[in-house]
Amino acid sequence: MSLALRYARRELRAGTSGFRVFLACVALGVAAIAAAGSTAETFRRGLAAEAREILGGDLAVSIQGRRFTPAEQAAFARLGRTTDTFRIRAMAQAPSGARRLSEVRGVDAAYPLSGAVTVTGAPSLAAALAGDGAAVEQALLDRLGLKLGQAFVIGDAPFTVRAVLDEEPDRLAGGFGLGPRVLVSRASMEAARLVEADALFGETVRIALPDERTVAGAERALRQAFPRAGLRIRDRNDAAGGLRRLIDQLEYFLGFIGLASLLAGGLGVNGAVSSYLEARKPSIAVLKALGAQGSTIRDLFLIRIAVLSAVGIVIGLLIGAATPMLLGWLLRDSLTIPALFGLYPAPLAKAALFGALAAAAFSLLPLARARATPPSSLFRRDLTGRLHPGPEAFGAVLAGGGLAWVSVATAPTPPVAAGMVGGVAAAYGLLWLLGRGAARTAARLRGLTHGPVRMGLANLAGPASAARTVSPSIGLGVALLTVVLILQSTLLAQVREAAPNNAPAMVFTQIRADQAAAFDQAAARVMGPLTPDNFRRMPFATGRIVGVGGQPVRRDRIAPEGRWAFDQDIGMSAIGPAPPDAHVTAGSWWPADYAGPPRLMMNEEIAKAAGLKPGDRVTLSVLGRELEATISGLRKVEFGGFGANFALILDPSALEGAALTQVAVVKTDKAGSIRLDRALGRGFANVNVFNVREQLEAAGKLLDQLAWGVRGAAAVVAAAGLLVLVGATAATAERRRREGAILKVLGATRGQALTASVVEYGAVGVIAAATGVLLGTLAAWPVVVLAFHFAWRFDWAVLTVLAPLTAGLTALGGALAALPALAQRPAPVLRRE
Repeated sequence: MSLALRYARRELRAGTSGFRVFLACVALGVAAIAAAGSTAETFRRGLAAEAREILGGDLAVSIQGRRFTPAEQAAFARLGRTTDTFRIRAMAQAPSGARRLSEVRGVDAAYPLSGAVTVTGAPSLAAALAGDGAAVEQALLDRLGLKLGQAFVIGDAPFTVRAVLDEEPDRLAGGFGLGPRVLVSRASMEAARLVEADALFGETVRIALPDERTVAGAERALRQAFPRAGLRIRDRNDAAGGLRRLIDQLEYFLGFIGLASLLAGGLGVNGAVSSYLEARKPSIAVLKALGAQGSTIRDLFLIRIAVLSAVGIVIGLLIGAATPMLLGWLLRDSLTIPALFGLYPAPLAKAALFGALAAAAFSLLPLARARATPPSSLFRRDLTGRLHPGPEAFGAVLAGGGLAWVSVATAPTPPVAAGMVGGVAAAYGLLWLLGRGAARTAARLRGLTHGPVRMGLANLAGPASAARTVSPSIGLGVALLTVVLILQSTLLAQVREAAPNNAPAMVFTQIRADQAAAFDQAAARVMGPLTPDNFRRMPFATGRIVGVGGQPVRRDRIAPEGRWAFDQDIGMSAIGPAPPDAHVTAGSWWPADYAGPPRLMMNEEIAKAAGLKPGDRVTLSVLGRELEATISGLRKVEFGGFGANFALILDPSALEGAALTQVAVVKTDKAGSIRLDRALGRGFANVNVFNVREQLEAAGKLLDQLAWGVRGAAAVVAAAGLLVLVGATAATAERRRREGAILKVLGATRGQALTASVVEYGAVGVIAAATGVLLGTLAAWPVVVLAFHFAWRFDWAVLTVLAPLTAGLTALGGALAALPALAQRPAPVLRRE
């Protein structure tokens, strides 16, 4: 057995002595990455295992605003078993007058093809939906004060509550809903004329194929048979595409937090290795004096570090693998996403790779110094000699590059990941430079002070200054917490303050053209005079962009952020004169009396994604027919604001003769919303009401709940910084004992020495907190302003709470670290020297 291996085995018998912080830093980062990956994989496997049930079949084909043609229905039937459902949003009203927007689905006798619908109060779904029966979610029953057996109205059609709707297998595939769900029979919806041509309804056919392996071929055949029909076709692999993308992004965000904690704890790893080698200087000197090669010295310590790194990685993997199980147990009563709990090697292997690369990147350089330092320097207790390029330095650079590459290569959006990794690296480097600058500044200022302050500044300027080792890690944790807190406060302010001020309180849809004048009169009786500041009514239609420049849409030529406008039907209007909030950014609006070939105003974001400009031609599928329009101008659209916030606006002559419904937006207070809803409910049962204020309040509550989880994830990085603080104080414990003994001999009191330590670490805390808040603010600004397009809002609680708390905790840590050293008597310490 080689000398290095024998010596390493002897060192390993000492256990984790001197390496506890090392283990904690590695385990914390690996655990965060493994937990993020394992949790995401748990939900992905759950979605994959139940994909057929979630979609309701092997294929789902949807259309908006029209019925499937006989040719389309025949094509579906040739593929396999089918079930055909309608879906509308309509007002449900109780005999008491209470109303609530609901998601209504009309299903046929074959529904569902896969999975099962669970109801309470009826022996089966078929029995519940017989005649005018309905299965209704409990939330709607509670809101309307209804019970089993009672009658209620959807639109102006009567139905009877026959069962409580508990579960639907394909609920997740339906996406976000604006109200509680109601199931009725397809025949009763048709009889009640809820799917007329002017209604905003959708129709979906789900297909169960005889051979599940032919999904791709069946989907391709439908696209080829109906290329311009505006069909939305999904297979079971895209059963819950939006949810799957959300899981991917959440995994990346949480994984990035774990990576940041590994980087923040990197100096803890570096400090632990340096401290360990410092304590082994006499042994290293003896070995070198007896002829041991530098490579042998490196190898014997590298073996122990590698073994302990593996232990830390295993601890992190165990915690990460157990996290999904713990979350599943805690959320077992509220978990609505299917999850398949198990042990998944891929995310654990990824986390282990991150941990190994981080440990190598931060531990090899101290080993290089130990290898290159001559025995004479070691006997003089000098382990800080000049670092010469060698295999250790090359390995550290290679590991650091590998860490960055894996982070970018495994991210859902590599450019964003590269920016985040680059930003963290730049912030880390800046904090390190500021730490060195603070040490030099302290050296210059100490001559201007005296007493404990002078001693604290001297420690800050010394070779083992905490400013160099602690401030980068703590500052990085503060920066990430700052970003999270600013984003949270901005989103909440947008939901609670900005949006209610700019958005309508209520949106009314499905107003028929022959009802428009009476609707305005009824609103005026409740609200008083109607002005453009409190009431606007506009035509409304849905359509899809099916061609660009005379050619069918090519999704691969459209930027991902704008594909939503080409993948589905979107809202549009037909307006003559330019509205007050036109916000034209390119081109121009048509004259108020324009009557010519179709002209179009387009949202600038959609145009940018497709490379369109004023003068270009697009083909739209609207109300079952296609029309070609020339882009007259581009405009900035503030979705959710008060006004003509449509992605597409046509000139009125383009849709002349079409039976368009109207949409009205209203600004009023909460009491006015209640009065208006009740007044319009009596004579306009067909009109749907979206209570925007309620949706904003619900969004605010959801953000509050999510905020705690996000803050907790970001706090992992701060915990890594605190671990570095513990490691830095432990690494300098022997030096502080010597200094404390000397100070006592020279007459210094315990209080003076303690004050000096508070000054040193308090200064480090102020540097880390101030720099972290500044860097976090700079990082949050482009996200708030450029990505979310929100008004900039600085959260002063970050400055008034986070910064002082960081400085105080760091100073407290320094004081606690100094107490054991000051408690020892000088004589034993000095005799060891």
